[in-house]
Amino acid sequence: MAHKLKIIAVLLLLHVSCLLYAQRPETFRNDYTLKEVVVLSRHNIRSPLSGNGSALAKMTPHPWFAWTSGPSELSLRGGELETMMGQYFRKWLVHEKLFGENDIPSSKEVRFYTNSLQRTIATAQYFSSGMLPVANVKIEYHYPLNQMDPVFNPQLTFANDAWRKVAFAQIDAMDNGKGLKGIGESLSGTFALLADILDLKNSELAKTEGRTSFNAYDTQITLDAYKEPTMKGSLRLANQASDAFILQYYEEPDTTAASFGYPLTPAQWEQIAAIKDIYGDVLFTAPAVAVNVAHPLLKLIKKELSLKKRKFTFLCGHDSNIGSLLAALEAKPYSLPQSIEKKTPIGSKLVFSKWADKNGNEFVSLDLMYQTADQLRERTPLSLDNPPAVFPLELENMTPNKDGLYPLKELNERFDKAIRAYKDLRKL
Repeated sequence: MAHKLKIIAVLLLLHVSCLLYAQRPETFRNDYTLKEVVVLSRHNIRSPLSGNGSALAKMTPHPWFAWTSGPSELSLRGGELETMMGQYFRKWLVHEKLFGENDIPSSKEVRFYTNSLQRTIATAQYFSSGMLPVANVKIEYHYPLNQMDPVFNPQLTFANDAWRKVAFAQIDAMDNGKGLKGIGESLSGTFALLADILDLKNSELAKTEGRTSFNAYDTQITLDAYKEPTMKGSLRLANQASDAFILQYYEEPDTTAASFGYPLTPAQWEQIAAIKDIYGDVLFTAPAVAVNVAHPLLKLIKKELSLKKRKFTFLCGHDSNIGSLLAALEAKPYSLPQSIEKKTPIGSKLVFSKWADKNGNEFVSLDLMYQTADQLRERTPLSLDNPPAVFPLELENMTPNKDGLYPLKELNERFDKAIRAYKDLRKL
């Protein structure tokens, strides 16, 4: 009985969160008008780096899924799913009268700007085809293909010894003050499960390097200027396997085949996916790291929300972009329902929707929109009656109004706070 009640509670939460968009009550529409939407998207399903000779290939004697794209590029399923999400946005935004059906908006009204990687450019292309199918939208990117754009590159824009001292102290404070040691200990059971699924003891890595398990205590972090925060040790290696298993879970129809014949419960799939979430949190969400890495996006999104003629902005990057931005804005901890990835699922969108009341006061709803695990696996068409999941986010020390909206002025102050924190850290 308790189990059934828990399931019902989760479904109700998901249903209520979905009401925040296309199914908002008419009383809400009487009070507010949608003025603008800014989206920071993670790319959709891609292939991992799993070719012959790769670290993934050496970790297991089992063959990985036969990917439909080159290493790290958007898969066929990823393109299909992103088109579906774009189609949903079209239905929603037409429903809210932000656009008309089959509009061809001007370049000042819409912007599609992505990192200069195949998977981010392609994600934006598929999304735009679903959302604006006759507009022939230009996808903006600033660097040669597969060269990282500094705006989306989750790199440290500066690093000195004083700043590192602050950052490492914050990392040491994670896991209720237990730091990397506590995080490793909490993952020990998951590491053992992962090693069993991979059959690590019979892998090439075991034969050449003696690696038969994942060590809970060997994680080392490096923080260098103009580079991504990096990690050495078992957590990094396990993250690579976790990432590949998640992608394989979405692509492979048979969930047991997706785990190399090892039967996993839904809770165990979440356990495997948690490795990647924890890896990202350790590297990108310590406050001193987050405001450093997210600084270019903080400035960009704040500016986009202030442009009078802009109706829609689509920015496409990576899970590290969403994670660091939310940490910089001091989002409260959250765990997403109906997803094995609890923080930034594949293809997820951080959505800033700007609304105006009858007096012209502007407010922002801050939400994560994502396709559920079932929608991803089953390629479920999305509509106003069958929407993606939408999860409302809350910010520390800020109180939304009765309709779940933050005054734009207060949100801008939070952006300014994060931007100032970056500048203050540079003075250390």
